[in-house]
Amino acid sequence: MKTDVATPDNVVDKITSALMQVVSKIPGSDETEDASPDAKSRSLILKASCKAATVSGSLALPPGPLGMLTILPDLLAIWNIQRQLVADIAAVYGKAAILERQQMIYCLFKHAAGQVVRDVAVRVGERFLIREATLKGLQQVLRRIGVSISQRAAGKALSRWLPVIGAVGIGGYAFYDTSQVGKTSMAFFSREIVIEVPEA
Repeated sequence: MKTDVATPDNVVDKITSALMQVVSKIPGSDETEDASPDAKSRSLILKASCKAATVSGSLALPPGPLGMLTILPDLLAIWNIQRQLVADIAAVYGKAAILERQQMIYCLFKHAAGQVVRDVAVRVGERFLIREATLKGLQQVLRRIGVSISQRAAGKALSRWLPVIGAVGIGGYAFYDTSQVGKTSMAFFSREIVIEVPEA
């Protein structure tokens, strides 16, 4: 089997395993349904984006080989912040009860892997249709996302050789990435969500 040099299988496997860990545990939220969910969501997005930038930028400070070791912990830390953001936005829109793995995958990765997440959720008019997926199906989706993320992580790795400049850039990207997750979540939870029931 041909393996991409930039994304060896063991790297993709580690990222895919981390992704499964992130989406398999849906966090609770201290937020409640809000009369102005858009405004509340924007406030939550700004707070989470600033937190993600700080965490990611700090983890990017160690130079050279030591910095390389922080890539996966960095990704996990950011995904956990983003996962909580998705749960909080679902809560302010009154949709916390229907938040499951497929919705989490869509909100976390739609901006970065749009074609892949169509396997779990798709917009139809003003509604979102959630496709039921087997564990194997979700693993395949997450592996495809993992390949995409590992390719981007290879680019991030280079910036760890320039600690201060790299940290600023990586922190800025974490801010942007988290804000995109928030915007996707707002667009998603503000609409009707229909769970597709598989035919018997």
